Amino acid sequence: MEDPKRIVVEMVGRLGRETQIHLDERHHHFRITNLVILMMSLLLLILAVFNIYYIHILYQNLTGIVNNMDSMHTNLKFVNNNMVAISGKMKSIAKHVDHMEAINNHTDSITKTLPKISTNMHKITAETNTIGQEMTHLGGGMNNIELRFGQIGGSVAVMRENVRQISRPMGFMNPIMP
Repeated sequence: MEDPKRIVVEMVGRLGRETQIHLDERHHHFRITNLVILMMSLLLLILAVFNIYYIHILYQNLTGIVNNMDSMHTNLKFVNNNMVAISGKMKSIAKHVDHMEAINNHTDSITKTLPKISTNMHKITAETNTIGQEMTHLGGGMNNIELRFGQIGGSVAVMRENVRQISRPMGFMNPIMP
């Protein structure tokens, strides 16, 4: 029979060796885990730097869009004013064309004495009536264009305000941007 003390000593020795092997394995796995965590932290830091850079670029682009919208709004105001002026001139031309009827009446009296002029004047009268009708249509079209430019100007103003509101929250990043 074996000595019970010796069996206990061998068992404690074996347990000690296995425990040390297990501790060495555990220490090795902790070292690998620490390296993985360090690499992931480094990758997250690099990703954060790129995200801040992209937010900065996005803010600059949105600021450019807002500036372009402001410029477009200003230019559309000038275009609208010019369209109003053109519309007024077209109305004036249409009124002058309406006086062509009186000219037609006077030319009729001349045609009694001048038969050759009469034929040409009838052609001119027909053409001026056509021009008068076309000018009336053109005046209506110009009024429609004037109205549309007014609507476009309002829409651009709303778009400009919406883009400002979108870009405003990103403005807080300016103090920390590179």
